[in-house]
Parts: sequence; C-alpha cells; structure tokens
Amino acid sequence: MGWAALGRRAGGGGRFSPILSLSLASLASSLILVVLCLLTSAITLATFIKAEDIFEEGKSDKEILDNLLLSTRYDKRLLPPVQGTLTVNVSVLLLSLASPDESSLKYEVEFLLQQQWYDPRLRYSNRSRYEFLNAIHHHNDIWLPDTYFIMHGDFKDPLIPVHFALRIYRNGTVNYLMRRHLILSCQGRLNIFPFDDPLCSFAIESISYEQTAITYVWKNDEDTLRKSPSLTTLNAYLIQNQTITCPIKASWRGNYSCLKVDLIFTRDRAFYFTTVFIPGVILVTSSFITFWLEWNAVPARVMIGVTTMLNFFTTSNGFRSTLPVVSNLTAMNVWDGVCMCFIYASLLEFVCVNYVGRKRPLHNVVYRPGENPVTQRLPAVLNRIGIILASPLLLLTDKSRRCLQSRNAHNVNKGDKKREPGGSQAPGSGAGPNEIVTCTNCGPNPCTHAANNGCAAEVLSPPSQQVRKKEPPHPIRVAKTIDVIARILFPAAYAIFLAFFFIHYKSVS
Repeated sequence: MGWAALGRRAGGGGRFSPILSLSLASLASSLILVVLCLLTSAITLATFIKAEDIFEEGKSDKEILDNLLLSTRYDKRLLPPVQGTLTVNVSVLLLSLASPDESSLKYEVEFLLQQQWYDPRLRYSNRSRYEFLNAIHHHNDIWLPDTYFIMHGDFKDPLIPVHFALRIYRNGTVNYLMRRHLILSCQGRLNIFPFDDPLCSFAIESISYEQTAITYVWKNDEDTLRKSPSLTTLNAYLIQNQTITCPIKASWRGNYSCLKVDLIFTRDRAFYFTTVFIPGVILVTSSFITFWLEWNAVPARVMIGVTTMLNFFTTSNGFRSTLPVVSNLTAMNVWDGVCMCFIYASLLEFVCVNYVGRKRPLHNVVYRPGENPVTQRLPAVLNRIGIILASPLLLLTDKSRRCLQSRNAHNVNKGDKKREPGGSQAPGSGAGPNEIVTCTNCGPNPCTHAANNGCAAEVLSPPSQQVRKKEPPHPIRVAKTIDVIARILFPAAYAIFLAFFFIHYKSVS
C-alpha cells in the first residue's frame, strides 16, 4: 500500500519533470560559457604577458614584428584606424638626371621617394631597446599606400620598385623609402630650338583611396626637391624645380589627392655655339673674301664660293639629322636659310662682276688702272641723289673763278676794240673796267657795280669752254665698283641679321 501511494505520488508529479530538465540544461550551458570566457581571458592575458616579455627582454625586431602582425590583431587590407583623413607625407631626393642627346625631349630621372604616415596598430612598448623596427622584409605584410605615377612617360627597368627602407617607430609612425627611375616626356617650344627650356612633369596619386580617405602632402611644406650631394647629370641641365599640389585641370581624377613635380631644363648654349653658330659665321664670312680678290680671278673666287657652300650644307645636314621633326618653322631653319642665302648671294655677285667686266667698252673708252673707282664716281653719285657737298670756301673759290673769267673776257674785248681803226669801240662790245654793269652772281638779288669791282658782267662762255658730255665708265671700272660696294653691304647686312637673330630668340625664350 505504501509503495502504491509512492507510485501514485511519483506518477502525479511527472508533469514537473520537463521543467526540471530544462533548468538543468540551462545551468549546464551557463557553466560552459563561463568556462570558455575564463579560458579566453587566460589565453589573451598570456598573449599580452608574452608580448610584454618580448618587448621587455629586447628580442629581435623580427620577433616583435611577428607579434605585432598577428592576424588576430592586424589586417593589412584595412586602412590604418585614424581619426579623419590619413595623411601621407611625401618627399623626393634627386639622384641622377640624364638625356639621350641635346635635342631630345625625353629626360631620365632617378630619385628616392619617401612616404611617411601613422598606423596606431603598429605601436610597441617603450621598454624595447629598438628606436625603430626594420620591416623591409615584412613589406608584404604591412599596409602601404597604393601610390602610382601619372603624366610622366614610362618606367625604366625594373618596373618593380627597389625598396630601400621600411621602418616602424615606437609611436606607430611608418617611414617607407623606395627608388624610382622614370623616363619623362617633356614639353618644349621647338619653334625656338635651341633657345627653349623644356618642362618635365610627373605626379603621384592614390589608385584606390579618394581624398576623403588619404591626403598626400609635401613633407615640411617643401617647395623644391632635395638634391643628393652626389647628384649626377648627363646632357641634362636643371635650372629650376618646384613641388606643388596638382591643379584641378591637371589632375587625372579631381576627387583624389595628387602631388606634382615640375622640372625645368635648359639647353647647353655653348654646345650649339661651338657646333652650329660659330662654324656658320666662319663659313659665311669666308664667302665674303671673294670681294677682295680681283674681278677676273675666276678659279680662286669659284673655289671659295663652292667650297663654303658645300661645307655649310654638310655641317647643316649633319646637325639637322639629330633634331626632332616638326612641321613649323624653327629658329634653326631660319639660321640655315639666311646663311645659305648670303653664301649664294656672294657667289651670284661674282658671276655679275665677271659678266660686267668682260663686256665691250662703249666709245672705245680706255681703262686706266690704279684709279679708285669709288672716289671717281662719288661726286656724281652724291650729286645725283641731291646731296650738296659744297662748302662756303668752295663757293668763294667758284665766285673768284667766275670773276677772273669775266675779267679776261673783258680784256680780250678791250684789246680787240683798240686794234679797230679810229680807236672807237665796236658796237656790242663789252663794258669798260669802270663802267657800271649788271651782275647776277653776287647773291640772290641782282646788283649793279663796276665791271672790275670784284665781279664781272655775265658773259657767255665760248663753245670751246662748255662742259663736255661725260664718257661712259669702263666695264672693268663698273665691276670693281660692284666689288667695293659688296665689301661694305654684305658684312653690314649679315651683322644686322646676327644681332636680330640672337636678340629676338633670346627675348622670346
């Protein structure tokens, strides 16, 4: 009976068994979670203690970096967790500059690019003996800015950058230094070559992070590039450089941070003067030597003219083959064209002189050698163009000569009258020496005075005293006159061209 009652009680209390089972399961789960949390805390604490031990004991930087770069605490795919925008400080150190040749618009630039930023995930204890950690062998495990170059031209081998340094400091600052070698495509004004100054530019941007995530700035606000003390150059003459922020119109993408470098080069002026301009001046002036040779020195004058022309062609073509090809007129085209015109004109002048000198003289005019053709024809030329060279002394001499001629004519007429019968004067004869006559040679207004009072009456010169018509010049004299004029005209014109050429293109550059 007792067992039956107990069975009934147990059977009656069976409806509470599911609730009790659920409570026991919940309690067991809570205990398991508590145990897991305790284990996790213990492991984490052990890890921190181990890290502190590593920093504290001063083990190798590799062991410290291995601990800092654990996947449980560092992910290189994520941007460093900083407040606001991540700032990357950039600086450039020039190592070498080179150009294939003087006339090229391509310049090779080798430099060190330094980037610096802050990553709080890489801070380590101050108890370490390392001021910085050398992480050059961990560069594949550390977040690095995805910097790339635009508007430059091309990379020179190797395309993969050479990593020089990757340092991590105590406070989490990362300093990354790499070497780059670029072939810059420059802009030059070839219409004034070689007086132009080529401009070479390149810029850097982030390839995936916009300006709201990464901002590039020049370190210490440097406005010029730093140059290495051992900077080497080859056919590259850098006269100016600047570091600026890319203008909006020059940026490839306006919403990305961009930095720009401008390098301004110049040509080697001494190279072009010694190889182009001075030889050209020598050849042109050598062609002027023919003006001082005899007009009939055919072999000598032909040899000088043809030789200078061929030498100038050879020099000009040899240099022009190295120049960049352009479709517009350049300074070198002007130089070559004008110099060739002067050489050719001197050769044509010899042809004209030789042709004129061989012509048959008119009216059997005899050539008198040894006379200067210029001084002989100078008064006639000056009189022809209306230039009066007479001086007051010449006017006085001319007046005295006229009076003397008039007095002689009066004496002749007086003697003829005395020889006439009866001593009477012939009608129409001249006036006596004391007779008042009219004179128009005294000045602008006619005057009247005695015939022997300093001026004689105007008398007509006999036909024998009339000026004879000038004979035509001898052809040889004309040929020599052309040579004398060319001696002055050609060098003066060439000197004017040289002054205009160098002053004009220098001012334009």
